[in-house]
Amino acid sequence: MTALVRYQAALLVRSQRWPAPVLLYAAFLAVGVRSGQPVLDSLGYAAAGMLPVTAWLVRICVTQEPPAARTVVAAAVGGRPRVHLAALLTALGCAGALGAVATAVVLAISDWASTDHLVRVPPGPAGAAGLLATACCVLLGAAVGALCGRPLLHGRGWSLAATALAALLALVTAGSPARYAVTGLVTGSLTGTVHIPVLPLLAAAAVATAALALACRLTSVRG
Repeated sequence: MTALVRYQAALLVRSQRWPAPVLLYAAFLAVGVRSGQPVLDSLGYAAAGMLPVTAWLVRICVTQEPPAARTVVAAAVGGRPRVHLAALLTALGCAGALGAVATAVVLAISDWASTDHLVRVPPGPAGAAGLLATACCVLLGAAVGALCGRPLLHGRGWSLAATALAALLALVTAGSPARYAVTGLVTGSLTGTVHIPVLPLLAAAAVATAALALACRLTSVRG
């Protein structure tokens, strides 16, 4: 699996398709995050942006390999599910790294205070809450990308529309782990209270695991 992930990562780097989501996310941060802004607000904003970006990276990774090459690799490693899982893990790892870098930047430039700048926010808990919220959004983004791409949806138009809609719903629907994690940061900023989203992260991990397992299982049937 390690060799497969390295192979998928090399394909991603050479495909030159990854700069689009990365640059879009950088622009998203440049618009919404400023030096001296309350740290929890900025962490929530940065975490929310990772959900659609992760879904986009998943779409890139599961479609970047030509069908003939995919067939050859699958025959060499013991089946399509392993190849598909490697692609999903590659996207998940790249998105996680991007989210961690973004979180570190936000922590470095933000004001460690509440929204009204009157209450000091503790750095350790705030950093942990930001990382967990980002991880939550990355996991749900991976689930969205896995369920809205190959092998469940092959049509490019339908797949793009479903990915965009599902990413939006994952951010705004009541009960969504991503919404709960991001909202916890933003509302906590009003009083300077840090809410560490442990339960949303566990829920997001469960959803992502189920989605990735389903996508890999169907790959052996639908290709």
